[in-house]
Amino acid sequence: MKQAKNQAPTFESVWALLEKTAQEREQSNADFDRRMAEADRKREQSNADFDRRMVEADRKREQSNADFDRRMVEADRKREQSNADFDRRMAEADRIRAKTNAEAERRIKKLEELTGSWASNYGTFAEEYFYNSFERGQQNFFGEKFDAIEKNLSNFWQGLRDEYDIVLFNHTSVALIEVKYKAHVNDVPTVIKKAETFRILFPHYKDCKVYLGFASLSFYPELEQRCLDEGIAIIKQVGDSIVINDSNLRVF
Repeated sequence: MKQAKNQAPTFESVWALLEKTAQEREQSNADFDRRMAEADRKREQSNADFDRRMVEADRKREQSNADFDRRMVEADRKREQSNADFDRRMAEADRIRAKTNAEAERRIKKLEELTGSWASNYGTFAEEYFYNSFERGQQNFFGEKFDAIEKNLSNFWQGLRDEYDIVLFNHTSVALIEVKYKAHVNDVPTVIKKAETFRILFPHYKDCKVYLGFASLSFYPELEQRCLDEGIAIIKQVGDSIVINDSNLRVF
């Protein structure tokens, strides 16, 4: 039966309200405790999962470090092996290079001895050829007749030494013939200097006219023109005889 509106509360209604409030509070506390217990369980589960993951991470890190250390040890071993192989190859290369250099030096020395001998032989042949040609009567040239001929005439005085391949003499003139198996334009200054050194080393001929000639078995146009420009006679082999071009000859 409904209580009349604005009816004053009775003891029973107040008590019933208090009991209901107490029950609701107990239910609310029970729900709160249950939620807290569930939260604690989840937190503990989460902490346990975290600890497990941390343990697994530590294990993997330790495994990774061990793998890294093993790889580093292997890398060091391979590097040392590679260095040892490199040093061995370098030592072998040095040995081969030293042997090759020694062999090359031996061949070069032999070749130099051989070519030096050939050059000497060729030079001697050229000197003999031109000397014999002059000695057999080729002494009338440069517009004069020469009475005497010498070869390989040399002298030394006060630190100056020089040698003259072929020298022709008469009472007033001297002809100095420089002989090369294969002449070169760079030899021309040496030929010109012969006149100066001859007057110093043989002073009793200082008042004589000095002519210069360049004899060779091989001439080329630039060399011939240089000799003509300097007033040096060109003496060369043509067939079985020698030909002398003294068209621009001058006295030195």
